[in-house]
Amino acid sequence: MKKRTQTGLAMVIVIWVLSLLIIMAGSFSLSMRRETVVVSAIRDNAEAMAVAESGLVIAAQMLWLSEESKRWHADGSVYSVPYQDAEIRVRLFSEQGKIDINHADETLLMAMISSTSIDIEKQQALVSAILDWRDHDDLIHIDGAEKMQYEDANLAYQPANAKFQQIDELQMVLGMNAKVFQEIEPLITVFSGQGNVNKSVASKEVLQAISTPDSEDVDDLMQQRLEDSQMMSSSFEASQEDIGGGNQSGSNGNSVYTIISQARLSTAAEATVKVTVKRSSDTRGATPYQVLGYQQIYQGISLFSDEMEQFLVILQDESERRI
Repeated sequence: MKKRTQTGLAMVIVIWVLSLLIIMAGSFSLSMRRETVVVSAIRDNAEAMAVAESGLVIAAQMLWLSEESKRWHADGSVYSVPYQDAEIRVRLFSEQGKIDINHADETLLMAMISSTSIDIEKQQALVSAILDWRDHDDLIHIDGAEKMQYEDANLAYQPANAKFQQIDELQMVLGMNAKVFQEIEPLITVFSGQGNVNKSVASKEVLQAISTPDSEDVDDLMQQRLEDSQMMSSSFEASQEDIGGGNQSGSNGNSVYTIISQARLSTAAEATVKVTVKRSSDTRGATPYQVLGYQQIYQGISLFSDEMEQFLVILQDESERRI
């Protein structure tokens, strides 16, 4: 009887040990699978980022081709580039086609702010606060804000009374909030140096923001610009032979551009990079352009979205067309 009891106890111990080993093996297997997924995701994200950065280089080169008719258009157009097992989509903006917050007058700033979600009764105050921030005096515009108003708002800083050094500085202006800044961020620049917007290279979003009842219809303007661009032949494949050339000023005499490059791998991994570049005046340098700003974007409108299809330019053997 005692022997049977010992045998039964031994069997119970063996079963418990086997169960423990099975649990440990399952846990180890699950942990390994999780680590494999994490490592795979990190690898895919790194690869997608590298591909997206390749798109930046391609776009910068295509902006300054020696043959002007083959250059890519920096008017908010989106270009699709096949890259191994991935696809790159690049959107180009000329800074001259944006609203320069250092030089735009009150009328242009009001048109821009009016296109946002800010309450009507707060629009004038925000525009005046922008003007007060950038001017060199302490005189207050209508409903504006100088040093006293910032103190009354318990802010630890005051207006710079100087030009904006970068567009992010606009977030410090009294009355500006994150939502409004997010709405106008794609429309503004500090690199244009002009009081007006160059409508020939302005994106549709900018044209819609500054349009008035008396201005030219945005859709008509976009259609006319498209028809003009279709008169120039362009091919991505053929243009590769010309990459590296180009004049000093780039297309339309512009020199500063914003490039958004988004890569999508066959695994569905995506990465987006935004860069602002300026054409270098010294062509003897290692790179033909200077990087003024670099940002890895994780949020925002995807260049692969349906909303972006209206800006997509299809590169063909003989010509380019927008779908």
